[in-house]
Amino acid sequence: MGRQQPPALTTVTAGDGGRAASGRRRRGWPLVLLALALLAALTVAATALRSNGTLAAWEATAVETSDAAELRLGYFGNLTHGPALVGLENDYFAEELGDTALSAQVFNSGPTAVEAMNAGSVDAAFVGPNPAINSFVRSQGRSLAVVAGAASGGAQFVVRPAVAGPEDLAGRTVASPEFGGTQDVALRTWLTEQGYEVDGDGERSVAITPMANGQTISMLRQGRVDGAWLPQPWATGAVQDGARVLVDERDLWSDGRYPTTVLVVRRDYLERHPETVEELVRALQRSVDWLHEHEEEPELLAATLNRGLERAQTETLPQETVAGALEAIEWTTDPLADTYPQLLADGVAAGTTEEASLEGLVDTAVLDRVRPDPEGGA
Repeated sequence: MGRQQPPALTTVTAGDGGRAASGRRRRGWPLVLLALALLAALTVAATALRSNGTLAAWEATAVETSDAAELRLGYFGNLTHGPALVGLENDYFAEELGDTALSAQVFNSGPTAVEAMNAGSVDAAFVGPNPAINSFVRSQGRSLAVVAGAASGGAQFVVRPAVAGPEDLAGRTVASPEFGGTQDVALRTWLTEQGYEVDGDGERSVAITPMANGQTISMLRQGRVDGAWLPQPWATGAVQDGARVLVDERDLWSDGRYPTTVLVVRRDYLERHPETVEELVRALQRSVDWLHEHEEEPELLAATLNRGLERAQTETLPQETVAGALEAIEWTTDPLADTYPQLLADGVAAGTTEEASLEGLVDTAVLDRVRPDPEGGA
């Protein structure tokens, strides 16, 4: 069936009407009145169509869609971005995208990746949910959509041995990857719930300093920071270097599940190239399936993920570090949409975003086509 077209627009232009004889003017007035009546009828019709949503549907279907010539993908060199590492290393993305040219860019934080998307230099990216929420809220829903999940879990608050417990953080400095990032919001929320003042001057103040994940372990070792809320593999690496886990973020959620990494796509790209986005999500599902299928093959997992890390210009890891990190991560394309109201509330409380509707942020239409049975798949 052909694409339904929006109603045609009729333009009525008034002439000068002053150079004809009186007989000609008499014939012109009925035409003008007829045109005005037609314009009024069209206005009434458009108002009715707009009120029942038909006009909006016509306008939406008027967007021409096509396969994209290119897709520019952002991701991190973290194990919580394992599906991105595997998809690139095993060529799943390239295979599914076919003639669409693929390029990949590595980022160190979600806010930076989202800024690149907002600037139009990246089409899709694996990020934490909070930067996605921030962008969606600031753009009033126009910037991006979460089209799938990638990982749940894998974030922990690790501290130096000198920190006796949650009650021993006053006056100390801790780290997060970047202000407004998912781990940063989690850290600020948890500290506030413990009765601490974040970046204040009081006796119960705790300072938070942004720090690249790769620097955190050495800074913990040197005592430059006393703790850090880290994704994997950095949390496991810090523990292996002498730190200990004070908080596993899974324990803060009722069922232990929360999104650590999701796949977001620019809204305009999704609207114009839904077939390309479906190919991207299909490749993501293949990556998640591969990770599940090889759970009992630690050497293969470590080798594949390390090649992905090397591609991302990130330091490769001992097999035991990979194994320890993966114990804290669940691979899933489910975006865990039910968690977003709480994630938004945490961001508002932490001062990194503002209250707003999240309707339309999570768009699983493509994922539902790729994975018809959400309850039965990963």
